[in-house]
Amino acid sequence: MVVTVNLVAIVILARGKCGLSKSITRYLVFMAAADLTVVFIDVLLHRINNMYFPISFLYMTPVCIVNFVMYIIAVDCSVWFTVAFTFDRFVTICYQKLQPMYCTDKTAKIVISAVFVVSCLRSIPFYFADEPAFIIDSTPWHCVPTATYLNSPLWKVYEWLDSIMTPLLPFLFILTFNALTVKHIVSVNKVRMRLQSKSENQNDPEIKNRRKSMILLFTISANFILLWLTYVVHSLNWPVMNINYTDKYYSNSVYITQQVEFMLQLLSSSSNTCIYGLTQRKFREELKKGVKYLFTLNGKLCKLRVTGIDPEQGV
Repeated sequence: MVVTVNLVAIVILARGKCGLSKSITRYLVFMAAADLTVVFIDVLLHRINNMYFPISFLYMTPVCIVNFVMYIIAVDCSVWFTVAFTFDRFVTICYQKLQPMYCTDKTAKIVISAVFVVSCLRSIPFYFADEPAFIIDSTPWHCVPTATYLNSPLWKVYEWLDSIMTPLLPFLFILTFNALTVKHIVSVNKVRMRLQSKSENQNDPEIKNRRKSMILLFTISANFILLWLTYVVHSLNWPVMNINYTDKYYSNSVYITQQVEFMLQLLSSSSNTCIYGLTQRKFREELKKGVKYLFTLNGKLCKLRVTGIDPEQGV
């Protein structure tokens, strides 16, 4: 269901008919794609596979390592795409002279590509953090931390830097950009209210457009901040590679906190579509059109089957 929802969001946003600028549409599409990747890797390839397929090729050490590194890259991209989106809105609202130069589709492509490349480069060390748990018929199975990873001070330093890069630094960036944006909007609105009468101010299209942008910006940012807060706090003293925490007992507070933050993180990756639907009228309209089209198409196919006509020839 979550996979379907994210796919629907990508399709609707990619059509470019939601009344959003090209740069914002680009960021939202890639945010949804990154969220979809996070859910696919963590839920389908990891959790569901662990519960229902205890023996599969996904447990081979090379596949296990690649899946984990891909998960780190996807989470990195999802987080930093949100920062890029927030900064784009910050420039649009607070520095309108820079808007024509920065808030463009070309800039969005460059930023997205840079975030992806840096995330891939930053995750390279994690390829060497695990080793096979055992070998059967020359085939390595499962992933366990290497002795170097467990004992090296360099790895501990790298993990602290990793925790700062994601999600602590993005967390601070989003809070800062939103605070500056709110400050700018409040000051500008006060000036406009002094220059205009109350009735004119209520129908001011500039204020309405700014309000719509702010609703989308703050809803997505607040969703990210609230759902990542537990992970941010816990990441300060929890190594990133401790994803397979061994003391798995419901009475253990560390394990409970870890699982709660995983749940909230996944919820963050699957709730943006609901945000688009609640805050964007044109997104809801496009979603309704898509649903109506599917029902109409299904009805036509059913009629063709009843009349004995081949659907492929009749449509």
